[in-house]
Amino acid sequence: MTRFGFNYIKDAMGLLNKIVSGGQTGADRAALDFAIKFNVPHGGWITKGRRTESGPLPDFYNLKEMDTRDYPARTRQNILDSDGTVIIARGPLTGGSYLTYAFARKTGKWVCRINLLEQDIFEAALILHAFILDQGILVLNVAGPRAGHDPDIYYDVKSILTAVLYLDFLEMEEDLWHADQMIDAGFDFPKSFISIKQAVEALEQSLTLRGKTLIARSQAHQMAGIYFTLLEYVRLSLKLDKKNSNLFKFLSKGRTLKEYTPEDAVMELLKKLKTRLSKKFQFRVVSS
Repeated sequence: MTRFGFNYIKDAMGLLNKIVSGGQTGADRAALDFAIKFNVPHGGWITKGRRTESGPLPDFYNLKEMDTRDYPARTRQNILDSDGTVIIARGPLTGGSYLTYAFARKTGKWVCRINLLEQDIFEAALILHAFILDQGILVLNVAGPRAGHDPDIYYDVKSILTAVLYLDFLEMEEDLWHADQMIDAGFDFPKSFISIKQAVEALEQSLTLRGKTLIARSQAHQMAGIYFTLLEYVRLSLKLDKKNSNLFKFLSKGRTLKEYTPEDAVMELLKKLKTRLSKKFQFRVVSS
């Protein structure tokens, strides 16, 4: 079976096909946002009222609401419904993170503990990648402190999960996606953009026929290959940084800049590009 002919999500992250969490701010929310960004199925249980420290969890997160407001009950159910749990935190485990570790050990479920005071982002990604592969994890439960206890944990967890996906891309996907074959090196981007639509149109014009065809024919779960291949090209070509890019301001409007990064903006533009090219490709197939 070819990588892109069967199930990319299962192959891409060591047979992982779903991410679950409890929906709290911080580590939980980072895992869910990562899953949505890369089109990985997500889910999990949340307490009655979908309550978090920042208010009710928005409905676009596919979490099931329990009939109790008890956090330990939610924690236990997410452990039971997953094949393994990773707890990402700084220093000794406390509160809900400690409870998650204790529940996982008591139920006999696989658990991976990452201490960000001892491992950097890349080392943590290597540990988690090996854990997923070695234990054959299909459904991964992601846990850690809430944002109120660790304001930086959201970015760290999201970065670790992205790095795990990138490790598989380097091992198994790099032979399919080649930036030099997808990009027209002679294309000159406008110095600024007046709309997101203009930026997407410019991206389309900057691609070779091969690049447009690959993106148009790709499946939703293949966005990781497109993203890792074109990430730096799009970020640099469109000048996507927080300080001076009007385009980034358009894309980040109404979002929390601590959580929404230029890399997230790149993925948003690539998804819009894929939608645009897929529609054109389908139209040409029908017309012919």
